[in-house]
Amino acid sequence: MTVEGVYTLRPIARLRCDLPTKFGVPRQSGLVKGLEGEIIFEPPYRDRNALRGIEEYTHLWLIWQFSQVVREGKDGENWSPTVRPPRLGGNTRVGVFATRSPYRPNALGLSCVSLLGLREDEVLGTVLRVGGADLLDGTPIYDIKPYLPYVESHPEAFGSFSDTAAGYSLEVVIPPELEALIPPEKREALMGILSGDPRPAYHDDPEREYGFPFAGCEVSFKVKGKVLTITDIKRL
Repeated sequence: MTVEGVYTLRPIARLRCDLPTKFGVPRQSGLVKGLEGEIIFEPPYRDRNALRGIEEYTHLWLIWQFSQVVREGKDGENWSPTVRPPRLGGNTRVGVFATRSPYRPNALGLSCVSLLGLREDEVLGTVLRVGGADLLDGTPIYDIKPYLPYVESHPEAFGSFSDTAAGYSLEVVIPPELEALIPPEKREALMGILSGDPRPAYHDDPEREYGFPFAGCEVSFKVKGKVLTITDIKRL
């Protein structure tokens, strides 16, 4: 703790995954099956004792930073009390604390991921294998906590405008010769990302080609109606 109650956060780990840019990252955690990543701890926190018993949980909470939208400035500056969620067309303003927008006073994110296992690395120490993370490669993680279903699962809850996205899905069409360029173990995750429609919700141009890097490839696609067609895949 420093003067005026300002607390300094230090990353304890970073996520390693197949998505190096914001475009393509799932809008929420747990939406895409087969999307795996690894939590690599920073050297001061590579103590196996800090993870003792973690394998007894199936899911974890990650507290992390929207590192690509951090706005420098004095305390209380460079933030807006309202944001424009893409799901509302990009024009309607909503209170920032009523959304999960990355443009927040402290740019902190919260995600629930599945714990797939642990592996030991001679250099990196104990690495956590996780599934369903909505973070991009290199995201700093500030804390990890176990998910407790008996108090944190609320089936009766509802989520305002975000509920309109539930069940939304695109049909993904990929030519066999392009599908062959994606490693078999990565295909389920790629199909999940694309079926969830990574475009901004207010984009609707069937002639526009989009693209994003994934698992060492540049994936290009177009969307017409509710059909997404992969147009090209290039090795990076």
